[in-house]
Amino acid sequence: MRFATIQTEYGPRATVFEDGFYVDIHRSDSSLPASVREIIAGGPGLRRGVEQAIKEQKVARYPADQVKFLPPIPDPPKMVCLGLNYRDHAAESGAAIPKEPILFSKYASSLIGHGDKIVLPAVSNEVDYEAELVIVVGKGGKNISAKSGADHVAGYTVGHDVSARDWQLKKDGKQWMIGKTFDTFAPTGPELVTADEVPDPHKLAIRLRLNGKTMQDSNTSQMIFKVGDIIAYLSQVFTLEPGDLIFTGTPPGVGFVRKPPVYLKGGDMVEVEIDGLGVLRNPVVQG
Repeated sequence: MRFATIQTEYGPRATVFEDGFYVDIHRSDSSLPASVREIIAGGPGLRRGVEQAIKEQKVARYPADQVKFLPPIPDPPKMVCLGLNYRDHAAESGAAIPKEPILFSKYASSLIGHGDKIVLPAVSNEVDYEAELVIVVGKGGKNISAKSGADHVAGYTVGHDVSARDWQLKKDGKQWMIGKTFDTFAPTGPELVTADEVPDPHKLAIRLRLNGKTMQDSNTSQMIFKVGDIIAYLSQVFTLEPGDLIFTGTPPGVGFVRKPPVYLKGGDMVEVEIDGLGVLRNPVVQG
């Protein structure tokens, strides 16, 4: 299934994409949640209820070309991100292959949806782009094994880890988190594609286009730490919860390593595409 959260006359609503329309789940059956996070937390039984409810729905349907997208999970309990998780990106950065995941976080205030504006902060002159595969946690847990990690994944979405390099790399101590979590610096979407529709998350082409020019072009096969490894590593430290978002790192081609560097500017259009998951498109404006 392909879930999306859209803005409707009734407020934000969880929908499923069907035959060119987004179908409002709660209006299809008022006993079902209006939130994607609540739906995935409900597990397979609730998902079967969703499938049944939308099967013959003819009323609560919104044409795909007319909807206002919100992030698929607008209210994640946590947003955790990996740095240097692609072998080819580590190589271009001149960094050693990490032996354990390099982690930082973003805040929910940085989330925006497909079509929303990335706002360049006035206090940064070096805002970079990073295409990312995002894991959406479906079943929570603590001390999960790598072998069973995939069982805790609800699905995947397209993400963009926008990064203020001057704040990330030039502040005392290299302040990764602060450089990564400005408002609007976490576009995700447009959809959450359930794990059963992604046969192998480690065989997905991933690319980023800036004003139509391909800047990043790689494959998730380059990921150093795989989905199960990431789930296991994180769950040693904190309990994973349904709706948690895990940004899994970016491939090569980022702006700060280019000669000369390429940074985002007002008027740009950025597209992140992952095969099977869709295209996340966001315009850039100067704050």
